[in-house]
Amino acid sequence: MKRVFLFLVAVSISAASFAQTKWTVDPAHSFVNFSVRHMGISFVDGIFQKFDGTVTAAKADLTDAKINFTVDVNSISTTVAQRDKHLKSDDFFNAETYPAMTFASTGFKKLDQNNYELSGKLTIRDVTKDVKFNVVYGGTATAQGATKAGFSATTTINRLDYNIKYDPTGAGIGKDVKITLNLEFTQAK
Repeated sequence: MKRVFLFLVAVSISAASFAQTKWTVDPAHSFVNFSVRHMGISFVDGIFQKFDGTVTAAKADLTDAKINFTVDVNSISTTVAQRDKHLKSDDFFNAETYPAMTFASTGFKKLDQNNYELSGKLTIRDVTKDVKFNVVYGGTATAQGATKAGFSATTTINRLDYNIKYDPTGAGIGKDVKITLNLEFTQAK
């Protein structure tokens, strides 16, 4: 009987050690931002207002994290309605045909204490490309009975790689788009 009890305790500890922890994005405390050069002299900034994401990991340092993220293209906002309508058109995102951008991680490498390199597949329109984000882990905190984790992630993509062919010279609208994600996740209970 004692052996059976010890075996059950060992199995329980092993299962707990390998239990997956799931985190979901808190949209009230998260932001999906982008910035692109305009006419070579300034920048146009914008946000996506609707998005969803999850992080699933078993290791405390998150090096085994699986990250999935979806952005609703129709939620784009640059604070200029006419420009937002144009960005949703086939010249840019073609939101009617491709209503979502998606990201699925392929790796989350710890570089030092709070810095990571996130690798994954970014899909915009009908094109999927490998991308890498520089990630800063802000830490965790508990408030009102919920555990939260914060991250900032940045990357730069070439919009022409994703069949966004409007102004292919980049003279009016730059080719490079800087993406900045400031994300807060809530741990599932």
